[in-house]
Amino acid sequence: MKVKVEKVAERIGGICSGWVAVEAVCLSELSGEDILDPYFSLSFDVFHSAPLPALDERRRAFEAMGVGAFESALVQTKDRFLLDGLPLRLEYKPLAALELFLDGSPAGRASLLAAGTYPLHRLMNGRVLFDRSGWIASVRSRCHALPPGEWEALRELTLARMEHSLADLAASARRDDPYFYLESIAGFARQALSLVFIINRVYEPSHRSIESRFKELPLLPDDFLGRWESLLRADLGISKEQRYEIANLIAKSILSLG
Repeated sequence: MKVKVEKVAERIGGICSGWVAVEAVCLSELSGEDILDPYFSLSFDVFHSAPLPALDERRRAFEAMGVGAFESALVQTKDRFLLDGLPLRLEYKPLAALELFLDGSPAGRASLLAAGTYPLHRLMNGRVLFDRSGWIASVRSRCHALPPGEWEALRELTLARMEHSLADLAASARRDDPYFYLESIAGFARQALSLVFIINRVYEPSHRSIESRFKELPLLPDDFLGRWESLLRADLGISKEQRYEIANLIAKSILSLG
């Protein structure tokens, strides 16, 4: 099966590298999982410095390879299809957004990292299939040496999001609103772990592996793991308000890290 994955990755890299707008192509680290693992994914990051070929042209290029079930998302430009029985996803990412972030632009920071620092983790850890001019090595070096001030800005941005989710969690627990409570506790958990990774100055991995990876971080609050388990487990008979109190303690303990 690994040979099959290698051949598919090579074919996709070959197509995308033929487009003059494409600067680099990377394959997600999740492609290294066993193909039968539910978390296996063939996801490609296609970095481009100019407009990509139009949708119809991309469709023709991939359908000439024999792909099936082709579909494209127009809001966030993505192509999805099947090739040799494997589901593939291509995410097209403009270099401009990343360059804005690395230049310290607040707008670039907010737009690029709306989903946390995972996009930077993908950039740093993806397998390079194509690099037109050495851009990947250059940008990885810049990400590796991110200035302390930029980490602090990321901390403040994520802290504000965590506190917002915590306030929503308190309100939904007191109102006994099941839907908003679930949305709020999920948002809090997500932002809390993002903040812990940022404090450790580590780009956060995929949500599929974040649960195990955060436990390996060198800097964790006291009693964090026990509280975290209590927050997530649904079989402990804890009320919504009690779970909010646990979340509040988690938030305070993260803030104590500085």
